[in-house]
Amino acid sequence: MSRTLAEGPRPSGHLRETVTGDVPRSVEELIVVLDFGAQYSQLIARRVRELRVYSLILPFDTPLDELLALRPKGIILSGGPASVYDPGAPRCDPGLFAAGVPTLGICYGMQLMAHDLGGRTGPSARREYGRTRLFVDEAEGAGLFGGLERRLLCWMSHGDSVLRLPPGFETLAHSDHSAHAAVADPARRLYGLQFHPEVSHTPWGTDVLRNFLYEVCGCAGSWSMTSFVEQAVGEIRTQIGDGRAICALSGGVDSAAAAGLAFRAIGDRLTCVFVDHGLLRRGEAEQVVAVFRDHFGATLVHVDARRRFLARLREVVDPEQKRNLIGNEFITVFAEESTRLGRPEVLVQGTLYPDVIESGTRTAARIKTHHNVGGLPAVMPFRLVEPLRTLFKDEVRLVARSLGLPEEMVWRHPFPGPGLAIRVLGEVTEERLEILRHADAIVTEEIRRSGLGRELWQAFAVLLPVHTVGVAGDARTYGNVVAVRAVTSNDGMTADWARLPSDLLETISNRITGEVAGVGRVVYDISSKPPATIEWE
Repeated sequence: MSRTLAEGPRPSGHLRETVTGDVPRSVEELIVVLDFGAQYSQLIARRVRELRVYSLILPFDTPLDELLALRPKGIILSGGPASVYDPGAPRCDPGLFAAGVPTLGICYGMQLMAHDLGGRTGPSARREYGRTRLFVDEAEGAGLFGGLERRLLCWMSHGDSVLRLPPGFETLAHSDHSAHAAVADPARRLYGLQFHPEVSHTPWGTDVLRNFLYEVCGCAGSWSMTSFVEQAVGEIRTQIGDGRAICALSGGVDSAAAAGLAFRAIGDRLTCVFVDHGLLRRGEAEQVVAVFRDHFGATLVHVDARRRFLARLREVVDPEQKRNLIGNEFITVFAEESTRLGRPEVLVQGTLYPDVIESGTRTAARIKTHHNVGGLPAVMPFRLVEPLRTLFKDEVRLVARSLGLPEEMVWRHPFPGPGLAIRVLGEVTEERLEILRHADAIVTEEIRRSGLGRELWQAFAVLLPVHTVGVAGDARTYGNVVAVRAVTSNDGMTADWARLPSDLLETISNRITGEVAGVGRVVYDISSKPPATIEWE
């Protein structure tokens, strides 16, 4: 690490385990999601925001006084992989259930509530996974199931169940194998669901959450992206003060929206820095520069750093090492540029909530280190300003549209900060990058031509670290393998593989094997997230 980096301050907010304090001042209604290690905690928070109520994820053991100081309208306890009766099982302060705040427990959260309040939880006689029949026992037209049918299909994922209700609770719904699939103590405004209302496999789950937010918690639904933009601009202005800032610009919607907010806040005191690390798609560097010079009034500095990034990646094959090296090198480049620009103290970047969660927190396992979060060096020469850190991708697109950014930028498919380095599996070389760029350009062109671009979350090519036998002109070949990946998603936290038309896949395959030198086979990835991730590395 260079002397410049070693002498700088530690990053502001880097690897924060929660976003406590990140609640925008414009928020009038807050729902807190206590995270017990569930894979769906982010979906719960997102569903709440879709219902126009701001949500915040906090660790399960957040001190009760800090939690109540946020004055939440309601609290949701997430699911989790533990059993509540196991030693060391995660639990919140039991005083929460007597605090008078409406509380909804989901799966593990419901079991914990029952356990702590005098009920009994244990292994189910028969586990329930996947789609399950649900029978509503609650009086028609009332409570959580108001306006819903009496027989429904829901999504279950549990091996434990509530075997005996705590005093004061009643059963709202049951399933074929769970006597207490939904429960409530209306007097204390405590509710529990054994199923998962947040997943798309429970299509009416949003209605249950809406009933909890509006009928139980008394929310009015005042949260909107317009209020976020106004508040974010003010907060950026306060954070930067009279100083100057640089913005890490990649050309994607995240960094573009962050730049737009910062430019609105401080005007010509912002300089956008676009670092071409040599890991971009075909023609992308030229496109980014052209678009931003046409649509932004901010100064744009284009740094050609292709050689230095490839040098750092030489002989590196581990994806986490790639991400860390790229993250560190980015900061080194920005530090050098800041010296030329008069040493601005602030670096603005487009970090999103999923970046933070997937990079690992105390209550969420690390899935992969994002270069702009876990990939940053321990010591930095900047204070970080991350105005989008609490938002999901679809929310960022709303911010970008409200800022008047061009549609092609708003709807650009997500592209990882480490770029093609994590789509070239194995060692990254210029030769392998060129193979992938060509193949990826064909995928992009054919997807656009098919008219499916807006329907897909991402579509791209991956160069695999294997070779395969083939035939060309009656001769044996031994060429590279390219995988094509296309997924549908709403937020990137979960995704399903896209059922692309067979004739489209055929066209893509024929073009890649026919036009890209050295490729002898094309495969299509039909893995969903989970268990896979969207990117291969």
